[in-house]
This record gives sequence, structure tokens and C-alpha cells, in this order.
Amino acid sequence: MFQVNQQSKITYEVKKSVFTSYLLPFSDFKHSLKNLQIEHTKANHIVWAYRYLNEFDQIVENSSDDGEPKGCAGNPTLSHLRGENLINTALITVRYFGGIKLGTGGMVRAYSSAAKEVINISKLEKYIKKSKYTIKTPYSVVKRYEHFFTQEKIDFSNRIFEATQVIWHLNISQDEVNKLENFQITL
Repeated sequence: MFQVNQQSKITYEVKKSVFTSYLLPFSDFKHSLKNLQIEHTKANHIVWAYRYLNEFDQIVENSSDDGEPKGCAGNPTLSHLRGENLINTALITVRYFGGIKLGTGGMVRAYSSAAKEVINISKLEKYIKKSKYTIKTPYSVVKRYEHFFTQEKIDFSNRIFEATQVIWHLNISQDEVNKLENFQITL
């Protein structure tokens, strides 16, 4: 499985209709969709699809044709997310109608091509399952842990400074847990 960690964008034109597609992390989906709806008030359609893993490691997926004929826009977009085995990812396509009707087959091809193009230009990263992990440390070793987390590229910004200790709330993979446990043994 793969995911994206940053947004990508392409513009694709078919018979004077302009399709602008955005591939983005699912965590940005609602905010980005709302912004695009505000930014593109004159767009004829804003089609979307997404796939993400829920807390039970089940893939949840959904799509919207946004007024296009049923199955001609959202489903082809979702099919490309499935085909590339993308999760925790959303794809939004803004369409401005160019005056020439594409027909249902033409729309399927156009939305499919727009989805394919934005996926092709995006940096897909292998999905690595991460879990919540909490540790407590005395203040005397905080700098060592900060150095370790920086070297391992682990986000350590979510921490609580108490009177006698620091509580670190991490989101890390099993491999990172193993490295952290080995690091703790050497202290």
C-alpha cells in the first residue's frame, strides 16, 4: 500500500473542458474540498474520491460525482486510487465545462486521465503502520531523546512537561519502537 504526504496538482484539457486534479493526504481532504468550493464557485463540478484506513485497519472509501451522470466521475477516480493501492489519500477534480458535451464514455475517460496524470506526477510513499506510543523521561535525558528523535525523523512535538518528568506522545512504527527500546537500553 502507498500514500502521499504532500499535495500534487495537474490541469488536463479535453474538448475545451478543463479538469484540474489534486492528489492529497486524506487528513487534508475536508479542508481542501471546502477551500476549492470557495475558490472555484464558477466550476461546473467538483468531483472527489478517497480511501483511508480506519482504527480497525479497514479500508474506507467513498466518492462523489457532484452532478455528473452517475458513475462517470467519482467511480473512475476511485478506481485509480484502488489501482495504485493508495490509502489515506484523496483525489479532487475541479471541472470547468468547455461547451462541448463529452458523453458518458468521454467523461469516464477524461476523469480517469486526470486522475492517472496527477497520480503519475505525485511522490507515492510506502505506507508504514504507526501506533501511538508514550514514554516518560526525567529532565536529565531530554536532550538525548530530542537528538535521537531528530536523527530517526520521529515527530516529538507532542509532549507534556511536568514538574519532574517529560511525557512524550509519539506516533511511530514497530521498527521505530524497536530502535527506541535499543536506545533506552544504552542510556
